[in-house]
Amino acid sequence: MTSRSTTAAGATGTRGRSAPRVQGHLQKPGSTVLLERAGESEVRRTLLPGGLRVITEHVPGVRSASIGIWVAVGSRDEPVSVAGAAHYLEHLLFKGTAKRTAAQIAEEIDAVGGELNAFTAKEHTCYYAHVLDEDLPLAVDLVSDVVFDAVCAESDVETERGVVLEEIAMRDDDPEDLLHDAFCAALMSDHPLGRPVLGSEQSITDMTRGALNGFYRRRYTMPRMVLAVAGNVTHKNVLALVRKGLRDRLAGDRAPIAPRTGRARLGRSPRLVLHTDDTEQAHMMLGVRALDRHDDRRFTLAVLNAALGGGMSSRLFQEVRERRGLAYQVYSSVAAYADTGHLSIYTGCQPDRLGEVTGVIREVLRDVARAGFTDAEVLRAKGSLRGGLVLGLEDTSSRMSRIGKGELAYGDYLTVEETLERYAAVTAEDVAALAKDLLARPLAAAVVGPYAHAEDVPVELHEVGK
Repeated sequence: MTSRSTTAAGATGTRGRSAPRVQGHLQKPGSTVLLERAGESEVRRTLLPGGLRVITEHVPGVRSASIGIWVAVGSRDEPVSVAGAAHYLEHLLFKGTAKRTAAQIAEEIDAVGGELNAFTAKEHTCYYAHVLDEDLPLAVDLVSDVVFDAVCAESDVETERGVVLEEIAMRDDDPEDLLHDAFCAALMSDHPLGRPVLGSEQSITDMTRGALNGFYRRRYTMPRMVLAVAGNVTHKNVLALVRKGLRDRLAGDRAPIAPRTGRARLGRSPRLVLHTDDTEQAHMMLGVRALDRHDDRRFTLAVLNAALGGGMSSRLFQEVRERRGLAYQVYSSVAAYADTGHLSIYTGCQPDRLGEVTGVIREVLRDVARAGFTDAEVLRAKGSLRGGLVLGLEDTSSRMSRIGKGELAYGDYLTVEETLERYAAVTAEDVAALAKDLLARPLAAAVVGPYAHAEDVPVELHEVGK
């Protein structure tokens, strides 16, 4: 096996860096071999004229292929006046292109038994398809057509307005979805990362066709995009399909934009946000601002999260559910953005038990902040991460997502083996030091439940790690 990073000119790059490397590697059109294993997997990347990056992973022994066009545009890029535009636009692009109606798009993907869809996040949007390997030409053509040639007709804007408003109503009817948005608002205050991806009822109602189309034309540019393909494919064939589909669009000498970096300018201190709702359970999310995705300690944070609330043997699950039977569901999670992130804990319980559950959670956090985890807990957490990573790459969609997101977020490729090495290198002392740091930060909380006023919610927000 060989693992190397070489440009078409033959220069060798370093491996495993967290800092963005696009500017150093891909200023001019050319190809890079990121991973090569004789007779097995290979990962290649090419910068095409116009700034589009194409990255592929050959996965031997499969009969499928997945393609995704990743656009470095998400809800954090929206002015307040068009909050929800990125997600609204994701819906709209499937309503018709210069050469296909919405019905034709659906009929063509259904005719080959494939999947065509999209999703919007806070920092990116992805349009993807999953098909048999022999149908890759159709998938490339369909996804490219939707992303680059959508009509954005006025009538379709009105049709999808109703659909998006229904989606917001569904979110409001789902306590966990509503809770997540409320928690982001509590933690990030007035920062764009604190706003819902869906926007608000008011912003969607007020959105015009001109605003959406302008957002589309300004933001959906080649330097902001990565086209990723994984499966029974060759890099050469994918490049041929892309060049055929995009033709004159692949012109110019624009370089890809560098991955997002920096430090988020967050406003007021985290706080408690309450959504009063006549639910049978009280739903709570509690957490702190954490690491951005360029921080080398992100691997330590992953281990910390797994040990804290990542599975049935985690500290939170054992204390809250197994030993005390206070809640059916309790878990922790992490989110990492370009310039900040968060570590959060979710639980749902009977409203009259929320104070007791919160007290146990705070007790667990206090113990972790003071003493960290045992060697056995850290070992189990690392094993869980190792298994989850490898088993999660059993399908081509997951592999496409990994290489596409990696290129967009870091401008680099970290092999599975390198990632596993990073997890293996984490020590109990590393986890304890990070826990002490993070859990000394101000807490934020969001609650959805039958409480009339915030003062009625039995949740304390003073730090647990001091």
